[in-house]
Amino acid sequence: MVEKALKALHLHLGQQVWGHGLGRSFRDLPSEAVTALAAAVPDLEDRLSILDALYIPTRYPDSLPDGAPIDHFGLLQSEDARRHAYALVDAFRAALVGS
Repeated sequence: MVEKALKALHLHLGQQVWGHGLGRSFRDLPSEAVTALAAAVPDLEDRLSILDALYIPTRYPDSLPDGAPIDHFGLLQSEDARRHAYALVDAFRAALVGS
């Protein structure tokens, strides 16, 4: 969800981005957009980092040393990730509407 919203913002600004890294994709935005988004959500890059860290271990059952992702991630992590995702998507949506 966050990745698609970020890619939509890139397209809206006339650029394309490849890959799944949220932090890199954010930093590849024009500097004006980065500054505006960082001002709107002061901990935006921290939120992106949290979600980036979840990309591999939540999708690939052999990415963790012992057990499946369900053995390592629970409701608290899911709620935390969801809260970060909604805050980011809201910021990206506001940037799309405002520009």
